[in-house]
Amino acid sequence: MQSRKLKDYAVITLKGMAMGAADVVPGVSGGTIAFISGIYEELLSSISSVNFQLIAVLKTEGIKAVWRKVNGNFLAALLLGIGISVVSLAKGISWLLMNEPVLLWSFFFGLVLASILYIGKQIVKWSILAVVLLLLGAVLAYYITTLQPLISENTSSLYLFIAGALAICAMILPGISGAFILVLLGAYKPVLDAIHNKDIKILVIVAAGAIVGLLSFSKILKWLFSSYKDLTLAVLTGFVLGSLNKIWPWKETLTWRINSHGIKVPLNEQSISPFDFSGDSQLMGAIVLAVVGFVFILILERIAVKNE
Repeated sequence: MQSRKLKDYAVITLKGMAMGAADVVPGVSGGTIAFISGIYEELLSSISSVNFQLIAVLKTEGIKAVWRKVNGNFLAALLLGIGISVVSLAKGISWLLMNEPVLLWSFFFGLVLASILYIGKQIVKWSILAVVLLLLGAVLAYYITTLQPLISENTSSLYLFIAGALAICAMILPGISGAFILVLLGAYKPVLDAIHNKDIKILVIVAAGAIVGLLSFSKILKWLFSSYKDLTLAVLTGFVLGSLNKIWPWKETLTWRINSHGIKVPLNEQSISPFDFSGDSQLMGAIVLAVVGFVFILILERIAVKNE
């Protein structure tokens, strides 16, 4: 693994904070942030290095060798940032989602729009197959964003295990939000309730599913990057493109649900024109924040190029 100084790990922690902030929003993927901040492939490699062989390494070489093998310093710095962000920003972002949804979604829309260009630029050689895969990825992601969330909640152990596995896969996949997958599967409320009620059994089941999903899916993605990088990037670009529908700032609520706090919140929404939006569309503010999000990604890209 590459040698790093303390300031390098501080930057990784900041990137983790950005990932955590994105994951709090049900519609924005932390994987997208990981990609545009230049740590995506290292993250996949570090996660996929966790396997049963580590037990043998632990016995023969000790815990320091295991820590080096899994790129422990990198993962620790990143997880620290994600944890700080989730704890400190969750309430603020939840407040913005409730009170200033148009402005918040506008910022993320600009951010994700710029990330499409960033990811697409990583493709070295375009081909007909790459274009087809990009379009298929976009159509699939768009279709997922239009699915009707399950109103009925399934709290069986197997179902929650599978939900945890699928959600964590989405979380590391640019474009699709893990929280949004939980909403679609009708598992978002049970998981939130388990957190609030400290239901250890449910949390362990979901966490076990997440660990299995993360370890297996990261290995698949790592293999795809090493064997078919351009085609994989094309699919991911399509995924992010198709996911824009989910974070379009102006929505019309079709159905509602009651959240774990007893508050009425949107369940199923559809994107509409800002000129058809009921209430204040905040069009100028939305445009400004979308531009800010877009420029923010361009600045990150410049910094990344400068570092290289």
